[in-house]
Amino acid sequence: MLLLHISDIHFRAPDCLNPNLDPDRYYRTRLLQDVRARVAELGAVGAILISGDIAFKGVSEEYQVALAWIHELAAMAQCPLERVFVVPGNHDVDRAVILRTPAVRNSQAAIARADHDRREREFRTQISDGDTSRSLLTPLAAYNDFAKLFNCQVYLPDHLYWQQDLDLGGGVILRVHGLTSTLLSGLEGRNDTRESLYLSPLQTVLDPLDDVVNLVLCHHPPDWFMDQDDVNDAICGRAAIHMFGHKHRLRTAVGEGYIRFSAGAVNPDRNEPGWIPGYNLVDVQVSGFGRERILTVDAHLRQWQSNPDLFRPVLTQQGESVLRHIIRFPGQERREAPTLALAAMPAAIATAEPVAPVEAAVASPAWERDADVGAAMGDASTRNLVFRFWNLTTSQRREITLRLKLISRDELSLPEPERYGRALIRAGERGQLNELVREVAQKETR
Repeated sequence: MLLLHISDIHFRAPDCLNPNLDPDRYYRTRLLQDVRARVAELGAVGAILISGDIAFKGVSEEYQVALAWIHELAAMAQCPLERVFVVPGNHDVDRAVILRTPAVRNSQAAIARADHDRREREFRTQISDGDTSRSLLTPLAAYNDFAKLFNCQVYLPDHLYWQQDLDLGGGVILRVHGLTSTLLSGLEGRNDTRESLYLSPLQTVLDPLDDVVNLVLCHHPPDWFMDQDDVNDAICGRAAIHMFGHKHRLRTAVGEGYIRFSAGAVNPDRNEPGWIPGYNLVDVQVSGFGRERILTVDAHLRQWQSNPDLFRPVLTQQGESVLRHIIRFPGQERREAPTLALAAMPAAIATAEPVAPVEAAVASPAWERDADVGAAMGDASTRNLVFRFWNLTTSQRREITLRLKLISRDELSLPEPERYGRALIRAGERGQLNELVREVAQKETR
């Protein structure tokens, strides 16, 4: 599967609102053209992973322009919009909200100022309380309204981060963990500094299930967290692929069991030292069986150069344009190769259609037995349903979810991204996705 990893696009109002007066549009257009050329060479992109800083001030008009550009990017990448995934960055936080809202500052300060040995407990307390959890998310309101289209919105405490599953074939799932690194971003209206943020062990469980490859998508790299050592150890030990943004520097790092990418920035500030736009294309393949199974990661790192203006490959120390890293990925011993029925399992989860067992002696994969419903809803048909659902009017969404009892009347007061995010998860949990499809289709034809 070919993954397109971009970060730090920085759609900045008012500049981005008029394409004829947007000095950064040129570089974004060149990136689109380069993606189109690479896809002609490498094949269609299976998923687009955006590691934050989509906007610059975290306001709604910036996301309107961003969404239109993401549509263009998906078309060039030959990737369905249902396969776009996003996490927030510090520029997706509306700091003006923090400055004018004491409740936000108080909630952030309670976590930041807690003693080291009590911070996790204080974090749990703040995100579990209805009032303080809403305060922490107020600066992300515009981001959440944008991210809901991709089923990547944040709500607390039960959607602190998201998981989505992608099928790598051969009975193997790539589980993408979209981590939220920004709950303390903009503390007291200040710029973030290293070790000023907090991730918490709640986001780094990264359960090491058989037949699941964990991928972490996060805006801030570990050295920006108060709990950086714990975060780094957990991610390195539990995830094979790491994708970060924020630093505006295109870099890779490899270990025995992982590979780490920093995406650079689609649009770094043109006045910053070392200004070089960049992005990554990462091809992930699984081969072999049982104890001989390996994960092969081929990285195509693309970086801007001027005169002539184009994106070019970043070469390895050996002068090669592709960085290859092989990770051992042992699995359960099988008497034969996984069959097509196993590879088709993710769709079966979403549609609730029974799939005949391949063979009584072959255990079903752990990801199929234990997958979180939210992760299993990464199936393409289900994510297409999410897009269609959000394209309905507010009254239509409310009517459908109340009729199917996916929300209660008390929950009508919740912000829309949380209200209907919960409803969609419940539809998956209760086996009501087919009912929801029918209801949406009826509304679409009126």
